[in-house]
Amino acid sequence: MPDQKLTFCLLVPTLNEIDGLRAVMPHVDRKLFKEIIVIDGGSTDGTVEYCKEQGYTVLKQPKKGLPDAEDYAFKHVTAEALILFTPDGNSKPELLPVLIDKLHEGYDMVIASRYFGGAKSEDDDAFTGFGNWMFTKMINVLFGGHYTDTLVGLRAYRCDAMRRMRLPGMAEATPFRTRYPLMNSWETGASIRAARMKLKVLDIPGDEPDRIGGTRKLSIIRNGFGTLFQILYDFFFFRL
Repeated sequence: MPDQKLTFCLLVPTLNEIDGLRAVMPHVDRKLFKEIIVIDGGSTDGTVEYCKEQGYTVLKQPKKGLPDAEDYAFKHVTAEALILFTPDGNSKPELLPVLIDKLHEGYDMVIASRYFGGAKSEDDDAFTGFGNWMFTKMINVLFGGHYTDTLVGLRAYRCDAMRRMRLPGMAEATPFRTRYPLMNSWETGASIRAARMKLKVLDIPGDEPDRIGGTRKLSIIRNGFGTLFQILYDFFFFRL
């Protein structure tokens, strides 16, 4: 039976995103969320100061990289569900109520896909678009998924489903973690493990606008290798 009373956390990873924060965060409806947690990777451009002025909870991640930021921040989440939201302009605040509504319908994870229902990405190029198609195809074939976008970050999760998928903390538990620091992101891991566990997952159309200010933090090549190793590790070694 759908749960209409889930509480939500908006989880916002940052690293020198002051321009995007000022442009995007005023459009976030704060009434939708029990808590807004900013997990910062060492910003020096006023990001932390701005977030504190807005009354957000600000945490400093102890290690580098998005997977470590996600894992560390999850320890501080008290809500029953969360949405990972990048404040760099790539994530649209208008999609947040839709993600929340769909999770309330009983889904374990809802993905704002850039390649479903006419949605498009203005930040992707031919190389990154092909990479996403290739990894999405691999996950669908190897794990029985039905995804259109397995790498996008904007998605909503039930926290109990995340624990069952063993997402939080998996960065410390997986071999090759030191050599491939982008391995074990929630996005890839959740796409794989939700498919393996036959969880209730939904893609919704979600346009991705251009980045606002700052610079892209992810290395395309390194992130690609991390994603590939995550897929291979889960296929050959990981047991739920």
